[in-house]
Amino acid sequence: MDIDKILGTTKPASFARKSAIYVWGYNQSGQTGRKGKEDQLRIPKQLPPELFGCPAGFNARWLDVACGREHTAAIASDGSLFTWGANDFGQLGDGTEERRKHPKKKPRDNDSTVSTGRLWVWGQNQGSNFPRLFCGAFEPNTIIHEVSCGASHMVALSEAGLLQAWGYNEYGQLGRGVTCDGLQGARIISSYAKFLDEAPEPVKITKVSCGENHTAAVSDKGEVYTWGLGNMGQLGHSSLQYGDKELLPRRVVSLDGIIIKDVACGGVHTCALTKEGALYALGWWSIWSVRPWPRKWIVLLCC
Repeated sequence: MDIDKILGTTKPASFARKSAIYVWGYNQSGQTGRKGKEDQLRIPKQLPPELFGCPAGFNARWLDVACGREHTAAIASDGSLFTWGANDFGQLGDGTEERRKHPKKKPRDNDSTVSTGRLWVWGQNQGSNFPRLFCGAFEPNTIIHEVSCGASHMVALSEAGLLQAWGYNEYGQLGRGVTCDGLQGARIISSYAKFLDEAPEPVKITKVSCGENHTAAVSDKGEVYTWGLGNMGQLGHSSLQYGDKELLPRRVVSLDGIIIKDVACGGVHTCALTKEGALYALGWWSIWSVRPWPRKWIVLLCC
């Protein structure tokens, strides 16, 4: 994450590029990693490099950061995983259920026989509070491109553009065309509704994100598909097919003609990022509509 670009500052090309993690918002479980006792942070603050074991004056390079309900995870450029915040269900992957207010590096598996691009899971309903390999409905050697967690469901995206989903499905967030009670096993999503008056068809996916009880994905053509709970407009559809839900992935037609490259879901909202850096918001304050964000300098999304 190039924070200088995100904040709109420019520097001479000869300067070395660096990245930093900025945090803000609710902090009761320590998910912002701050040393202070603030319950919430209204202004973004940088996490000092020393929290991640970097010498003073040096910054780590960060590849990605993700936020759960009350915990946070970040990946450094060397592949190290740091987690902090709530841990009631083992979501930090350290084998305990004790919350941690400061980032801690997850020990890496040095077994050279384990290939990269595999999916590891841990926490409630995943069989262990330690990370374990998981292939679900994919073939054992499938390379995982991306994974996202909702409140009680998960979605994994393969390098080939296939999605598999598992977990709870009371709102249709698994995209199976039905709702179900109880924990559901992993299954590949194969039907996407491009048009309501036509039969669903397979679509190649490049990005995916889970909200609390909904899911959003971007196709290789830059189209956005959403499904699950839509009671707050988070799906971006003017009307819903099943009360307050969509049970199959449905294309967001209000974004037709706009090439989307990334998507991120919060609890009851969704954000879509264009290839030019423009941001569109769906849900909550823009209920049942898709509205563009006025600034066009966004390079990375995380809700």
